[in-house]
Amino acid sequence: METKANYVLIGAFTLVVAVGMLLFGLWAAKYSSDRNWQAYHVVFDEPVTGLTEGGAVQYNGISVGTVDSLALAPQDPRRVVARIRVLADVPVKVDTRAKLSMTGLTGTTFIQLTGGSPDAPRLAARDDDAIPVILTEASALQNIADTANRLVARLDEVLSDENVARIASTLEHVESLTGAVADQREDLAALVANSREASEKLVEAIETSTRAMGGIEREFVDKLPALVERLDATLARIDSAANSADAILGENRSAINSFANDGLAQLGPTLAELRSLVRDLRRIGDRFDANPARYLLGREAPKEFEPE
Repeated sequence: METKANYVLIGAFTLVVAVGMLLFGLWAAKYSSDRNWQAYHVVFDEPVTGLTEGGAVQYNGISVGTVDSLALAPQDPRRVVARIRVLADVPVKVDTRAKLSMTGLTGTTFIQLTGGSPDAPRLAARDDDAIPVILTEASALQNIADTANRLVARLDEVLSDENVARIASTLEHVESLTGAVADQREDLAALVANSREASEKLVEAIETSTRAMGGIEREFVDKLPALVERLDATLARIDSAANSADAILGENRSAINSFANDGLAQLGPTLAELRSLVRDLRRIGDRFDANPARYLLGREAPKEFEPE
């Protein structure tokens, strides 16, 4: 009995040690796993249709983690909070942004992390116990949806009742205008014929003008050598006259200088004396016209006898 009791104790001890070692291994594995992963929160302001728990998280197209959970924001149910788990060595920076992406057109939805400049610091939580929050940007699907919504809104404005009535009125006017044009079919045909005739006459006039210009050009080309010869002869004569004038000026340079220095100096007093002489002559003329006898005889003219 003692031997069996010892075996039971040994077996129980062995079992307890094995369970303890298994629990320690699980704890160590979990601790190591927790140290190799970093948790982040991603808050979306748009629907996350197609994104599920366990979905992929990529950084510039490389898989770096998974989605742990999805939940509505407690303070604002219009927003969705996604808790993601990313490898601890992934450089998530303060300027890293998250957005929804899709594999192909009909593939699965995942979270795509982009950005992160080399000089930016790593993203950290504001509080020690809090989880860092990665800012988001609108996805391509959201941009398409927003653009489609704006287009639909503008289309509604364009196709309003008032605009539809205006389009209908415009179509009626176009129809009436078409009918009026159809009624004036003969006049339009005559107008087209007159236009064709006028075009033909215009072509003829242009051809005539072209021939006339060609004749003038040929006549000018024929007379051009004679004109060039006359121009050369005229220029030669002008050149000869200029040389002769230059020679005359050179030969009489001393006389011209003497006249400019002495003659022009004496010209001023001579003109002054001439001006004084003219004034004296004008004064004598005035006196002679007033009383010729007194001016010539030195006495008054005899008075005529008038009988009483």
